[in-house]
Amino acid sequence: MYRITRAKAFGPEVIRRIMLGTYALSKGYYDAFFIKASQVRTLIINDFVEAFKKCQILITPVAPTPAFKIGEKIDDPLTMYLSDIFTLSPNLAGIPCISIPYGMSSNGLPIGVQILGNYFDESTLIQTAYMLEKTSDIPHYRLPF
Repeated sequence: MYRITRAKAFGPEVIRRIMLGTYALSKGYYDAFFIKASQVRTLIINDFVEAFKKCQILITPVAPTPAFKIGEKIDDPLTMYLSDIFTLSPNLAGIPCISIPYGMSSNGLPIGVQILGNYFDESTLIQTAYMLEKTSDIPHYRLPF
C-alpha cells in the first residue's frame, strides 16, 4: 500500500528530491551533509536577523527566470532545482514569505515577486502583498479583506 500510494501521489520531481534527502541523511553522510547544512542554516538565519534590523520587509524575485510552461523543463532537473534558488533561504531561516504575480514576460507568462517578512510579522507581509497587488497591471485573485 505504501509503494502504491507514494507512486500515485508524488511526481518524478518530488520523488527525486525525497531520494536526495534520504541519501544525504543516510549513514556515513550525516556528518558530511546534515551537520554542515545546520551550520549554514544558522548563518542564513543570522543574516536575516541583521537585515531586519535595517528594514521591515525584503522584496526579491521568486525565480531567476520568468515562468516557463507547465512540463516544459520536467526533463531538466538542474533547471528545476535552480528555479527554486530564491525561495530556499527564507524557508531555511523560517521567516514568513509570500509570492505574488507582479508582471508578465514577453511570452505572456507571469513574473513573481517574493516578499519576505520578519519573524512573527505576518501582518506587515500581507499588507505589503496587498499594496503591491493593487499596483500591478495583471489580474489577481482578490483577498476577501
